[in-house]
Amino acid sequence: MLLAKSNGVDSFAQFMTVLLIFILVLAITFFVTRWIGKFQKTQTTGANIEVVEATKISASAFAEIIRVGNKYIAVAVSKENVTYLCDVPEEDISFAKDGDISAVGFSNVLEMVKNNLPVKHDQHKSDGKDE
Repeated sequence: MLLAKSNGVDSFAQFMTVLLIFILVLAITFFVTRWIGKFQKTQTTGANIEVVEATKISASAFAEIIRVGNKYIAVAVSKENVTYLCDVPEEDISFAKDGDISAVGFSNVLEMVKNNLPVKHDQHKSDGKDE
């Protein structure tokens, strides 16, 4: 009987088994997702076409600078279409050097938020008596 009374040891063993299977499924999902991401990145990486920079211009549209061969093109990309904007001369593009972009970690963002919060000072009302 599946619904029969079980003692504490059986319940603990079942819990540990379910927990182990859950952790195993999470680990497999994590590694498969990373593998698929790397696989897709190598499939889409080419030597002739590269998105140099992209910025969001509306909720569902982006402006992008794309290098095609040795020519730079500005395009607008939305869900439905891609619109050619203009050619961009290479001398008008500023390229970021490897050391110029600093990674912003969670601790840096948290520190910035903490520094920008208003400071509350303890305001003790003195009643005129010496302590």
